[in-house]
Amino acid sequence: MDKPFQRKGSESNAHVGREFESWAQAYFTKQGFALTPDIAIEIGINGKKTHKFDLGSNNDKIIVECKAHTWTESGGVPVAKLTIWNEVMYFFSVAPKGYRKILFVLSDFSQKKKETLAAYYVRTNSHLIPADVAIWEYDPVRRNVNQVRKPGINR
Repeated sequence: MDKPFQRKGSESNAHVGREFESWAQAYFTKQGFALTPDIAIEIGINGKKTHKFDLGSNNDKIIVECKAHTWTESGGVPVAKLTIWNEVMYFFSVAPKGYRKILFVLSDFSQKKKETLAAYYVRTNSHLIPADVAIWEYDPVRRNVNQVRKPGINR
């Protein structure tokens, strides 16, 4: 029996996330970036506190958050999941300047909406995305990446 809110056919949502992080790490390795999982970076506004980003490198000054979220089973907007993306944008906004910041997400196309979840997020939440954040979507079938949003571009 599937657990409530768990992706069908998966062992657990945590398992889905870890597997996606592995895909992301492998992709970045092929691009020449040796990223460490769970990299601790000092973030904050009034003082600093350590936050663990999914992947990153202090040498290359890059931090990556990975999200394998999909549209709801009925094709609706996964509002709670996108709230998590908003939280990621906040963490990126209080991360050190000079780091390359990437939200790396699973590519999921909605026939109903005629767009990917990442494209929908950028279209409806661009006011919350810091200027220095890129959003990339990964297609595990084609094993390619599409840059949905480049840093410095607010739509």
